[in-house]
Amino acid sequence: MSTLEFRDPVLLLFGLFAPLVYVLMAHSPSRVLYSSLSLLDHAPSSWRVRLLPLPALCLAGAVLNLSIALAGPRTGDATSQVHREGIAIMLVVDRSGSMNARDFVEDDKSVDRLTAVKGVLGHFLGDEGAPGRPDDLVGLVTFARYADSVAPLTLDHTNLSAILDEVRIVTDRDEDGTAVGEGLALAVERLRRHEAQSRVVILLTDGVSNSGEITPGQAAILAAAHDIKVYAVGAGRTGYAPFPVQWRGRTVLRQAQVELDERTLQEIAQRTGGRYFHAGDVEALADVYEEIDALERSDIVEVRYMQYEEHYAGLTLTGAVLIAIAALTSRTLLRRLP
Repeated sequence: MSTLEFRDPVLLLFGLFAPLVYVLMAHSPSRVLYSSLSLLDHAPSSWRVRLLPLPALCLAGAVLNLSIALAGPRTGDATSQVHREGIAIMLVVDRSGSMNARDFVEDDKSVDRLTAVKGVLGHFLGDEGAPGRPDDLVGLVTFARYADSVAPLTLDHTNLSAILDEVRIVTDRDEDGTAVGEGLALAVERLRRHEAQSRVVILLTDGVSNSGEITPGQAAILAAAHDIKVYAVGAGRTGYAPFPVQWRGRTVLRQAQVELDERTLQEIAQRTGGRYFHAGDVEALADVYEEIDALERSDIVEVRYMQYEEHYAGLTLTGAVLIAIAALTSRTLLRRLP
């Protein structure tokens, strides 16, 4: 059932002036000096005398009607149940030096793993006309030797995509490393206090955890304890991959050994009720995030008032009519002298 509400209820306070208007109008200081009223005490009152308070009542009623009209009375005249699908997601992305491997190909061009990941995640968030997940709260954590909370949970995916574009592979050896446990634990900390019914971490790495005080196993236990599901994505492969190096003033690609700890990622996913995915190229990586996108959906029913019926017009018209009646009667039939 629709209920009456006011757009600006504070404006109802103007209605308090209605009694004051009546008192000022009804007790007009206008008077005629007369020697004695004793003869008039027994005279019958005419209809005009009885209606003398009418202009004052009309003006007081006009003030009351106009104050209610200014407050914007309205009722929701159409409601609908809107079904939305929204969850809380923390994206955890590896930016260690191994992500500079050039074994991913986009548009017939070799690109580093992080660039490929950012492109796929941008599509996941809804870049370039992709449907994305507009109802999801999404945040971002990156890690190398240390974990960083880059973006909090937000519905502003456009801004989040811009932040993601600024993520870079570490170049300082003192900051290089792969702290999988630290990255996952930080994401769990960001999610554990959130009230969303479904909370998910999408963890992506291309190496072996070799840094941090928190192990991947400990972080997985922490996630499971807070009912946070982890989808683990292993990017690249174990073996050799081309890396850019400087040689005689120019950049060339040289093969270097890389290793992906799939077993640990599988254990993390299994312990938290998630799944492990392996992505050896850009197409596989895109398929992984599409599959995760299809898996994690949570139905939310939201009641919205779609339209409002405004009631100020009738009140405004009534106020105007009352003012007109007060003006006409006070200057014609109910005119006072002097």
